[in-house]
Amino acid sequence: MYLTEGDSWHHRPLHLEVLKYLRQENVAGAVAFHSVAGFQGRSSVQTAHLVEAGGDLPVVITFVDADEHVTRVLPKLREMAAHRLIVRENVVIEQGSLD
Repeated sequence: MYLTEGDSWHHRPLHLEVLKYLRQENVAGAVAFHSVAGFQGRSSVQTAHLVEAGGDLPVVITFVDADEHVTRVLPKLREMAAHRLIVRENVVIEQGSLD
C-alpha cells in the first residue's frame, strides 16, 4: 500500500490504523516504511527535514499472509485507503514460515 504520512482514517494516522487493523485480523506480518524522500503520481519530490512532521512523504505498508487471508482483508483496506495505490503480488517463501 502506498500512502502519505498525512493520510488519516477517523482523524488518526492511516498507516497506524492499517497496521492496527491487520494485527486485529491476525495477518502473519506487516511493516510500515516511512521515506526520507519520494513522490507519488505526478507530485513533486518531497524530502524529509528534521523540523517537519505530518507532511506528504510516502509511507509504504507491506504485509504477508496466505492468499485467502489477503483476499479477506482487502475490502476493508480498499475502504480505508480508497484514494491510494494498493498493489498485490504473489510471492514464494524461500525460507521461514508464516507462523
